[in-house]
Amino acid sequence: MNPSIAAKLAQLAERLDEVNAILGRADATDNLDQYRRLTRERSELETVVDLYRQHGAVAQSLQEAEALLADPDMRELAEIELREGRERIVALEQDLQQALLPKDPNDERNLFLEVRAGTGGDESALFAGDLFRMYVRYAERNGWKVEVISQNAAELGGYKEVIAKIIGHGAFSKLKFESGGHRVQRVPATETQGRIHTSACTVAVLPEADEVSDVVLNPSELRIDTYRASGAGGQHINKTDSAVRITHLPTGIVVECQDDRSQHRNKAQAMSVLAARIKDVEVRSQQAKQAAERKSLVGSGDRSERIRTYNFPQGRVTDHRINLTLYKIDQIMDGDIAPLVSALVAEHQAEQLAAMSEEA
Repeated sequence: MNPSIAAKLAQLAERLDEVNAILGRADATDNLDQYRRLTRERSELETVVDLYRQHGAVAQSLQEAEALLADPDMRELAEIELREGRERIVALEQDLQQALLPKDPNDERNLFLEVRAGTGGDESALFAGDLFRMYVRYAERNGWKVEVISQNAAELGGYKEVIAKIIGHGAFSKLKFESGGHRVQRVPATETQGRIHTSACTVAVLPEADEVSDVVLNPSELRIDTYRASGAGGQHINKTDSAVRITHLPTGIVVECQDDRSQHRNKAQAMSVLAARIKDVEVRSQQAKQAAERKSLVGSGDRSERIRTYNFPQGRVTDHRINLTLYKIDQIMDGDIAPLVSALVAEHQAEQLAAMSEEA
């Protein structure tokens, strides 16, 4: 094992003992914020330290097995233990490398999914609807809850824009690489000559912001307008000023919400989306600085970047960031995007491991 990594692991083991000692005190719950923070830290440390201690135990067993090689009666057994122990050491060191990768603090959070039609007119809106359904089906496969926050339906179907909240453990960790431009190549339903058209949509995946610590919204920097909702929704939703539009004056970010009959709930939802968008601007600014120092293959999150093409005539989906092509477009559009998600996560982890090796 790399000496610097071994030293870091020893420090983490010491820190876990410190945290356990603090949490074991009688007054541990007097400060609830500190108690929650330390409980989360312990949960994160336990996984790494357990692997580290397993590694130490196997290393000790290897030393004992090597000492037995000189004994003719024990030599065969010792050789078996050495072979199995060395395989176990290699596996543990790989697991430890994974466990030591920098954690994204947003990975376990819920998220806001925004899908917008781009170039391509009606076909783009139809594709936006298809993409949104794809993500909803993927959420259902994972047992996550989907709440539509805002939607602007197109005349021929699909959406000009749709925003939803996806609630589920680890949702952001799985979908955070979906942000960017999605291109579709197919014959639109409105095409009479059978010609293939190319259209595009943009997807934004934003982690839900912590209202307390992540983003501070100054009321003096907000302009809040109320108006009557438009479109379907029954008599009540169209007769009262239940729709809410919030403008964040410093950034110019505008969020509208009109899907609920309650103005109070619409305002609360709009504030949540606004906080997530402001946080996203800050995070992308930091990522841009980091990318200038080190090119990131899958983590840029640039909305203008074309990340994926869905070619219906050829039945293929290609992710351009990792040069992955899958010939299963029907399954993917039905929500089976796990192979894409896994490949993107694996590529990101490979980048992190490469960076960690350079630093070591």
